[in-house]
Amino acid sequence: MEVRQVRYFLALAEECHFGRAAARVHVAQPALSQQIKQLEREMGTTLFDRSTRRVELTDAGRRLVPHAKAILAEVRHAEAHMEMLASGYAGRVSVGFVGTATYDVLPRVARTLRTEVPDVSAELRGELLAPELMAGLREGTFDLALLRSAGPVDPSDPSVEVVPLRSERLVAVVPGGHRLAGRSRVPIADLAGETFVIHPSQGRSSMHSRVLAACARAGFEPATLVEVGETATLVVFVAAGHGVALVPESVQSLRLDGVTYVPLAEQETVELGLARRARHNLPVVERVAEVIQACVRG
Repeated sequence: MEVRQVRYFLALAEECHFGRAAARVHVAQPALSQQIKQLEREMGTTLFDRSTRRVELTDAGRRLVPHAKAILAEVRHAEAHMEMLASGYAGRVSVGFVGTATYDVLPRVARTLRTEVPDVSAELRGELLAPELMAGLREGTFDLALLRSAGPVDPSDPSVEVVPLRSERLVAVVPGGHRLAGRSRVPIADLAGETFVIHPSQGRSSMHSRVLAACARAGFEPATLVEVGETATLVVFVAAGHGVALVPESVQSLRLDGVTYVPLAEQETVELGLARRARHNLPVVERVAEVIQACVRG
C-alpha cells in the first residue's frame, strides 16, 4: 500500500465519483481507477461497488476508511516534524556551560528556549570546566559550549570554532565581615596577603591563570591558594572564611549569605565565548546557538 493510493482511496470514498475524486487529487481519471484496482488487489477484497450510475463503498471499504485517515494523519505529522527539523525548530541539542556562566546565562537560555523553540529538547549542563567542554564538543557529547574564551581555545585544532559573546569585569568576593566588605571599590593590591580561593590549575580552568595574572599586574602573588572545582563551592568557601576570590561580575547572581561582592578599582576582564564544531552542525544546533547569542548579548 502506497501513500498516494491511500489518498486516492479517501478521495473516492468521500466523493463517490471517479471524476470528482480524480480532480481533487490532481490525476487523470484512468490513473485513479488503475490505482484503486491495484489497491483492491493488494488488499485482496473489493473496496467499492461500481455501476454506471454510482460508486459506493463496500463493507470492507468502510472499515478501511478510519485506518486510511490515521495513516494520512501520521504522514502529515511526520512531514511537519521533518520540516521543523530542517528549519531548526525541532530536535535535540546538548549545551555545556562553564561554571561561571551557569548562574546567570543558563537560566535565561532555558527560559528563552522553552518560549521560542518549545519543540527543541535541550539538555543544559552547568558547572563544567573548559577541558571537559572541549572534549565533549569533539566527542559529540555537547553540540555547543559556553566557555571563557574570545577566540580559538586551541589554534592548532580547526575542528572547533568560538564566537565571542561578551566581556565581563572581575569583582572581588570577600566574607561578609571582611575589612574590605564595606568598600565601594577595592584595588586588587589591597588583597595581597589574603588566601585566594580559586578554580583549578594545570589547564583545567582558564579562570585560574586570569586571576593570577590580575594579581601579578597588581604587584603580588597570592601566598596561599585553595583550589575548588565549582563556582558555587568557591563562593561557599569564601562565605565560610577560607579566603577571598576574584570572579566574573555575572557570578553576583549567585546570592549567598555571608559574602560581599566588591567592584575592583582596576578594569580586569574575562571573555565569554560560544564554541561549536566548525562544520556539519544540524539546523537545530544553529538555531539554539542564535538563541544563546541573543540571550547573552541582549
